[in-house]
Amino acid sequence: MPTIRIPTPLRPYSGNNATVKVNGTDVNSALSDLTQQYPDLRQHLFENGELRSFVNIYLNQEDVRYLDGPATAVAENDTLMIIPSIAGGK
Repeated sequence: MPTIRIPTPLRPYSGNNATVKVNGTDVNSALSDLTQQYPDLRQHLFENGELRSFVNIYLNQEDVRYLDGPATAVAENDTLMIIPSIAGGK
């Protein structure tokens, strides 16, 4: 089962878990399984059925936008990381 690493700001919506094992053969199905397990995460990750623009997904440290996006295949021992964009500074 692939693992998804949950960033600290989203952990209250995932039962305070830092990682979650999910079922799925691609990024989209893995995220779907994650939000089925923890429905409160859906509003923080998706808008109108699409991944929010400020939510970045990495597969083993590669940004999936530069792979096959949500269709990027995931394997048994892969790790997906949810990285929310951070704005600010001077």
